Amino acid sequence: SKPSLLSHREVETFFHEFGHGVHNLCSMAKIPAFAGTSVERDFVEAPSQMLENWCWEIEPLKRISRHVETGESIPEDIMHALIASRNANSGLLNCRQLFFGLFDQCIHTRAEADTEALLRHYHLSVMRVPMTPETNFAASFGHMCGYDAQYYGYMWAEVFSDDMFQTRFKEDPFNSKAGRDYCDKVLAKGGSVDAADMLEAFLGRPANDEAFLRARGLDDVLSNSTLM
Repeated sequence: SKPSLLSHREVETFFHEFGHGVHNLCSMAKIPAFAGTSVERDFVEAPSQMLENWCWEIEPLKRISRHVETGESIPEDIMHALIASRNANSGLLNCRQLFFGLFDQCIHTRAEADTEALLRHYHLSVMRVPMTPETNFAASFGHMCGYDAQYYGYMWAEVFSDDMFQTRFKEDPFNSKAGRDYCDKVLAKGGSVDAADMLEAFLGRPANDEAFLRARGLDDVLSNSTLM
């Protein structure tokens, strides 16, 4: 067999999807309708997003990376450079998610919608640049159907995933006590307990947006106000 030679982005995606799998595997909910990923739509991405963080820490990177010929791990200077690049274009990428969420909610709160006109409006107001003329990406926006005004959950769930990781795992990504608590108090519950209650049980306090802002380099915002 040949080595997969995955890019870092592909590894991050693998960890994300594996997070959904672990959510289902660890479920102990007695009623199937509330098992695994059957949670609130604006929380369901949190466990998968949180697992992505292990792709951005030195020790996990050492364990999962190997040179295809020498078997050596990635040199630390390259790992530090990789980690430092995490917030590159983060402003643009977060605006993009906001743009998708606003558009999704807009078209699902009216009987009819001129999607091309709405895209032009939101793209200019949120992204600050005009849409490419004579295009309508809504025709291929798969999440528009199924999420039904809940695409915002991707960004909202990041508030929770960042809070869980920064609070319980940042200092030691392989902390077995934190891992056991996470399994018992979050993953095992599925949708049998409200997400807000699971988060408070795991964090020891109500969730907040501080880790979300800090992860995006917005520490200065914390001294002024928070979203939650």
